[in-house]
Amino acid sequence: MKLYHTGKTEIRLPDIHRGRKNADFGQGFYLTPDREFTYRWAGKDAVVNEYELDESGLEIYRFSRTEDWFEYIFYNRRAVDRISADVVIGPIANDTIFDTLGVISSGFLKPGEAMQLLMIGPEYIQAAVKTEKAVSQLRFIRSERITRLDESIRRAEEKAYQTAFAEVMLKITSES
Repeated sequence: MKLYHTGKTEIRLPDIHRGRKNADFGQGFYLTPDREFTYRWAGKDAVVNEYELDESGLEIYRFSRTEDWFEYIFYNRRAVDRISADVVIGPIANDTIFDTLGVISSGFLKPGEAMQLLMIGPEYIQAAVKTEKAVSQLRFIRSERITRLDESIRRAEEKAYQTAFAEVMLKITSES
């Protein structure tokens, strides 16, 4: 499986312990199989690292946008990883996940309502490499320094997302 990681430097030897413990899929080295997404969302003067993951012998857990996915992220955002796997693959929870989970904890939204908010927007996939075994099967291919020239696609996508989010939130709050 081809995977991409964007950052500020070339990373030949990923470190699974460097990232946040309370990320979507817990602590690990995060990548995506979506090359277009990687390049479109890369920051200014970014480095895109390309890898090949040999999946043989690895325990891989795959999520789709379901309640299981939502629950897994909910607990990981509280640094409680409840799945033991070498690699976890599934949708990226958009940046409003912090607000969404916060309003659930406060009692403002029910989990089903929060799930409606998380279904907004395009679905991008992430892969979290969580064990040294998986890292040993992740082969660095190359890196490329890029400078994003056209941010119009990303800005349009963000605006469409924010509009849809506001509409769903208004619907949820008016029904309560």
